[in-house]
Amino acid sequence: MTLPLVAAFALAAAPTHPYSVQDQVTMRRISDPSVSPDGKRIAFVLRTTDLEANRGRTDLWLVDADGRNPRQLTFSPESEGQPTWSPDGQSLFFLSSRGGSSQVFRLPLGGGEAQPVTKLPLDVGAFRLSRDGKRLAVALEVYPDCASLECTVQRQQEHQKKKSSGQLHDSLFARHWDTWRDGRRSHLFVLPVEGSAAPRDVMAGMDADGPSKPFGGPEEFTFTPDGKGLVFTARDVGASEAWSTDLDLFLASVESAGAPRKLTEKNRATDTSPVFSPDGKTLAYLAMSRPGYESDRLRVVLRSWPDGKERVLAEAWDRSAGSLTWSADGKSVLVTADELGQHPVFSLNVANGQVRALSGPGSAAEPRALPDGRVVFLRDDLKSPADLYSVRADGGDVRQLTRVNEEALARIRFGDYEQFSFPGWNGETVRGFVVKPVDFDAKKKYPVAFLIHGGPQGSFGNHFHYRWHPQTYAGRGYVAVMVDFHGSTGYGQAFTDAIRGDWGGKPLEDLQKGLEAAVQRYAFMDGGRVCALGASYGGYMINWIAGQMPERFRCLVNHDGNLDEKMAYFNTEELWFPEWEHGGTPWDKPEGYTKHNPIDHVAKWKTPMLVIHGGQDFRVVDTQGLATFTVLQRRGIPSKLLYFPDENHWVVKPANSIQWHDTVLDWLDQWTKASTSAATGTP
Repeated sequence: MTLPLVAAFALAAAPTHPYSVQDQVTMRRISDPSVSPDGKRIAFVLRTTDLEANRGRTDLWLVDADGRNPRQLTFSPESEGQPTWSPDGQSLFFLSSRGGSSQVFRLPLGGGEAQPVTKLPLDVGAFRLSRDGKRLAVALEVYPDCASLECTVQRQQEHQKKKSSGQLHDSLFARHWDTWRDGRRSHLFVLPVEGSAAPRDVMAGMDADGPSKPFGGPEEFTFTPDGKGLVFTARDVGASEAWSTDLDLFLASVESAGAPRKLTEKNRATDTSPVFSPDGKTLAYLAMSRPGYESDRLRVVLRSWPDGKERVLAEAWDRSAGSLTWSADGKSVLVTADELGQHPVFSLNVANGQVRALSGPGSAAEPRALPDGRVVFLRDDLKSPADLYSVRADGGDVRQLTRVNEEALARIRFGDYEQFSFPGWNGETVRGFVVKPVDFDAKKKYPVAFLIHGGPQGSFGNHFHYRWHPQTYAGRGYVAVMVDFHGSTGYGQAFTDAIRGDWGGKPLEDLQKGLEAAVQRYAFMDGGRVCALGASYGGYMINWIAGQMPERFRCLVNHDGNLDEKMAYFNTEELWFPEWEHGGTPWDKPEGYTKHNPIDHVAKWKTPMLVIHGGQDFRVVDTQGLATFTVLQRRGIPSKLLYFPDENHWVVKPANSIQWHDTVLDWLDQWTKASTSAATGTP
C-alpha cells in the first residue's frame, strides 16, 4: 500500500479539502491483525464502505512483517473476518458470509480457492482453532433445551409460521442493547476440522451466553494447550443476569460430556479474556474485584496451569488493562490501557511486575507478538486513522507497516491539536484536548464545539473516532474542545470512581472550569459562541447543563441522553449500571436518582437544543429523547428532533452518519455563525 514515488508526487500536487463526514464514512478501517507462526507475515481485515449498499464490506489482506508486499487475499462481496493461521502457516482460517450464511472457511496461501470448513445449519458468530489445528470451537445461537442444531432450526421455522406476534417473557433480559430476546443463547460447540462428526455443545444446559452479549467475541474463549479443553467466559447467574456483572471463566472438556467447571468461583465480579502462555503453563486473564461495577479496574491475573495457583500481576499499576496477550517468549504479557488521554501498548514483566509503555502518543489496539520479540499493533491518533505498526520489546524502533488510507489522507487537511490541563474539582488536575480549525489563522476568533464524552467512564482522548471525531468540527471551522472530567478513564481508578453518586456535581464543575480555562488560554476561541454536544452520559449532561447553565451556550446537541434518571432505571436493560452509579434501586435509594435529575430543572431551560435518538436504542430508550423534545417544544425553545428508527445507541449506517453530521453541523452554524442570543434563542 506504499505508493511509488511518481504517484506520491502526483498526490502531493492534487487539490486538498478540509476533513469532512464524507471522508470519515469512507475511510478504510484496519483490524484483526494475525501473525503467522514463523512471524514473517501478518494477515488483517480491511473494511471499505459501500455507499450504494449503505454498509461496510470486509476483506482479508496480507503484509510481510517488515511492511512489504501488501496484498488483498479475498474479494468477496460479503464480509470476511477473524483471520487465523493454521499451525503450519500454509493456510488461513476465517469467517465469511459468502453463500448467505456465516461459516468458517480455509484459504490455502499457496494457491487455490477458499473452501468451507463448516457447513452448519446456523450462522457461526465467532470461532477458535486449537493449537494443533485439529479442532474448532464455534459460537452458535441455539435454544439451550435443544439436543441438536436441527431442533433449533425447526423451532425457528415453526416460529416464522406463527400468525400471532406476541412475545412471552418470564425473566430479564427481555431485550438487550438493540435486540429482543427470543429464547436463544450463544453457545460454544466443538467439532473436528476434518471429518463429519457432529458439533458438540460444551455449554449444554447452561442458560447463559458464550461469548457474552452484546459485545463479546473470540477473545472470550480459548482451547487449552493440549486441545482437550475449552476455557470460556459466561455470565451464568440465573434470574439475576440483568443486574449482575459476575462473568466467570469455565473449563469444559471437548472429549467427554459433563457440566463445565467454574474456575473463578470465588470472585463475584467480572473475569474474562483467557489466554494461555506460549509454554502452556500459565493462564492469564482479566478480572475486576467489585461486583456490580462494570468500570472497575481490570487487573491481570496469572493462574498456574493446571494446578490453579493465582497471583495478580502489577497490582500497584493503577490502570485498567485490555487486549490481553502474551509476548513470544512468555516473559511478559502485553496489554493496552487508557493513560492520561492516550492509549498505549504496555508490557508487564511476569517475573517482577515491571510495567513498560511500548508505544507513544495516540491510541493503540490489538497487540500481537512476533517471534523475534517485536510487537505488532494498530495505532491511530486525532489526525491519523489506524495502521499497523511494530515496535521492539523495549519500546524502541517504531515502524509503520501499512498505509491503508495514504491516497485519501493526501487529499485531506486536518486541524492541529494539543493537550492541556487545568485545576478542576477540588483543585485536582484535569486534562483535555483542543483541536484547532482546519486552515487555522491565529488572528481570527472561532466558534467552539464543546464535546462531552459518554460512558461516563470513558475518554475523549487522542483517538481517531468514527462516530464522534472532533476533526469533523475542525473541518467546518470550529475549535473542538474535549475535557476528561472526573469519572474518565486513564487517570487512576479513584478518578474514575469519583463520579459515582455525583453525576451532575464534579463532572459539571470540571466541564465548566475546563471550558473557561481553554477560552482564557487560547485567544482564538470565541467564548461567546459555544455549543455543547454529548451522547449517552454526555446527552444526560446536555440536559443537566440546560437546567444548570441556561445562559452559557448558544446551542446544545443531545444524542441518546436521559431526561429522567428515575424512569431511565425502569426502561433500560443492564440494571447493574444505574444501581452502581446511583447507589442502589430507586425504591431503596430514591435520593440517588433525584439528586441530579434533569427533569426537575426543565423550568429553567432556555437554550436551543437539537435532540437525536435511535429507535433501536434499548440502553437509553427513545422515549427519553421524545420527552426531551416535548419539553423544548412546549416551552417554546427553538429545537429539532432527528430520529433514526433503524439505529441503536450508536449511528453506524453510512447514510445515517452523513445525515447526523450534516444536521448537527447545520445546527451549530445556525446558532454560532450569526449574532444569536443563547438566553432567548433568537437571531
